[in-house]
Amino acid sequence: VGDRCYEKGMYEAAKLLYSNVSNFARLASTLVHLGEYQAAVDNSRKASSTRTWKEVCFACVDGQEFRLAQLCGLHIVIYADELEELMCYYQDRGYFEELISMLEAALGLERAHMGMFTELAILYSKFKPQKTLEHLELFWSRVNIPKVLRAAEQAHLWAELVFLYDKYEEYDNAVLTMMSHPTEAWKEGQFKDIITKVANVELCYRALQFYLDYKPLLINDLLLVLSPQLDHTRTVSFFSKDAMQHAAESRDAELTQKLLQWFLEEGKRECFAASLFTCYDLLRPDMVLELAWRHNLVDLAMPYFIQVMREYLSKVDRLDALESLHKQEEHVTEPAPLMFDFDGHE
Repeated sequence: VGDRCYEKGMYEAAKLLYSNVSNFARLASTLVHLGEYQAAVDNSRKASSTRTWKEVCFACVDGQEFRLAQLCGLHIVIYADELEELMCYYQDRGYFEELISMLEAALGLERAHMGMFTELAILYSKFKPQKTLEHLELFWSRVNIPKVLRAAEQAHLWAELVFLYDKYEEYDNAVLTMMSHPTEAWKEGQFKDIITKVANVELCYRALQFYLDYKPLLINDLLLVLSPQLDHTRTVSFFSKDAMQHAAESRDAELTQKLLQWFLEEGKRECFAASLFTCYDLLRPDMVLELAWRHNLVDLAMPYFIQVMREYLSKVDRLDALESLHKQEEHVTEPAPLMFDFDGHE
C-alpha cells in the first residue's frame, strides 16, 4: 500500500505507512519529496544503503541543502566506483565549491582512497590553483601522479608540474620544465638536486647555458654539483666558445686580445684559431702575427692571414681604381678661351 501511495504522489500517506513498517530506505525517498531533508538524512543513516544515500544526496543538491548533501556524500565518496557519478552530479550543476568542500572533508575518513585525493588535486588545479601545491606536498604519495600531471600541465601550473615530475622520477622532464618556465618553476636548491639525477647528459650542458643566460653569478655552484657528470674537455670548450662570443659582442679590442693570450697560455690552440675568425674585425694583424710566431702557430693562423691579405689587396685595388679615375678627370681638355682682335672682334 505504501508503494502505491508513493507512486501516486501521495507522500504524506506513504510517509505514515513506511514509518509504521520501519522501511527506512523508502521513507527517506518519501521525505525528500516532502522537502523534509534533515529527516531524510536521518532515515538514510538507518537504512545504511549506498543507493539511498545517493538519492537523498542528489535531492539535497537540487534543493541547495549543501550541508546535508555533504553529510550524505561522505557515505558515497568512500566507494571508488561511485565517486565519478557523484562528482558529475555536482559539476554538471556548477557546484564546484561545494564539491571541493565535500572532498576536503572526506580526506580524513578512514576509508579515504586514492581517487579522492586525485580528484581533489585536479579540482584545485582548475578552480583553486593556489591550493594545489600544498595539497600535493601533503598527499603526493596518495594521488594518481600521471593523471594529476596532465591536469597540472593543462592548467600551466609549472611549479606543481616540476614537483610531480620529481616525485615520479621523471628528472629530465622536471629540469626541462624549470628551464622553460624559470619565473614560475625554477628554484636553485631543487634544480641542483634534480640535475644530478638526469639520464640525458646533454641536459647538463643545456643547464650550463641556462645559467649563463639567466643565473651567471651561480654558475660556479652548478659546476660543483655537475662536475662528476661532465666531460671536462667539452666543458672548457663550451665556456671558451661562450667567451669568444662575448668578446665579439663586446666590441672591445683589448678584451679580445687578452682572451687570445689566455688561450695561448692555457695551450688551447684550437680556441686561439677559432677566435681569429669569431673576433676577426677586432684584431690587429700585427698583434696576431706576433702571437702566432712566438707560440709556433703560424701555420694554424695562416687561414686568418690569407683572409687579411685578400682584404688588403682588395682595398689596394680599389684605391688604384680611384686614383686612375682621378688622373683621367685631371687630363680632360678644358674648353679653349675665346680670342678677340685689337678692335674687339672675334
